Amino acid sequence: MSERRWGRGEATVRGDAAPIYYLSLGDSLAVGVQPIGPENRQFRTDEGYADQLATIARRRLPNLRTVKLGYPGESTTTMIEGGLTEYPHGSQLDEAVAFLRAHRGSVAFVTVDIGLNDLESYVLEAIPAGLASIGRNLPGILATLQDAAGPGTPIAGMTIYDPFLPHWLDGPLGRELARISVSEAVVPFNACFREIYREAGLVLADVEGAFATIDFETQVELAGVGRVPINVARACEWTWGGEPPPLGPDVHANVRGYRVIAEAFERALVATSEPGDRGLLLAPSGV
Repeated sequence: MSERRWGRGEATVRGDAAPIYYLSLGDSLAVGVQPIGPENRQFRTDEGYADQLATIARRRLPNLRTVKLGYPGESTTTMIEGGLTEYPHGSQLDEAVAFLRAHRGSVAFVTVDIGLNDLESYVLEAIPAGLASIGRNLPGILATLQDAAGPGTPIAGMTIYDPFLPHWLDGPLGRELARISVSEAVVPFNACFREIYREAGLVLADVEGAFATIDFETQVELAGVGRVPINVARACEWTWGGEPPPLGPDVHANVRGYRVIAEAFERALVATSEPGDRGLLLAPSGV
């Protein structure tokens, strides 16, 4: 089976015994939050997408070390200014810049998920202000990371899934809510992310596509329920959004969902390789 390249730059030279790093930045998804996580660790787990992505990468880079700087509840504003927790260098962005500068040439890749917490609340009225906040802050965050990382260090973001799709199972009003959640929230947010990352020349992990988030047409079987749209089934199977109390409803992915996100990041990072470069070589997922 053919190998796949992933990443560029000195840090991804195969066979180098020196430690190299994967830097994970963002919010609660970046630190694997799930309702089953320990409360004294803000429900963080070691089964998030960053953990699973690192496991995938270590197939070819056994000396890869993961550095997770994300923080639950982080928005683009607090990522720049701080305020939720204390980092030695200030904010999460300050800490990331310090790390990237101190380890330039030794960072294999960087992942970022940030922006959803720019919503003050999960209501439609909050969306314009949330999008405006992302538009003000995210381009500068990405430019700062690019400058600190240096040329050739892949930085990837992600689109979002919709954890409110399980409301489809609640009857006619729930179905209306599910459709509105996708069309009025997820679609504009992901359009915003795509434009900002495109302008920055960076790649996005297609989490929206992996979760079939906008596909209400394809019907599949959902255990214990029957036939439902594929986006509803995947949200039920891959997030805590359809779980009853006390674990749900919860917006975070479960272990399986985090695996899907990790694989979406893998595909995006593979796409950053150039023919003939010295990239991180990976076997295809599932091998």
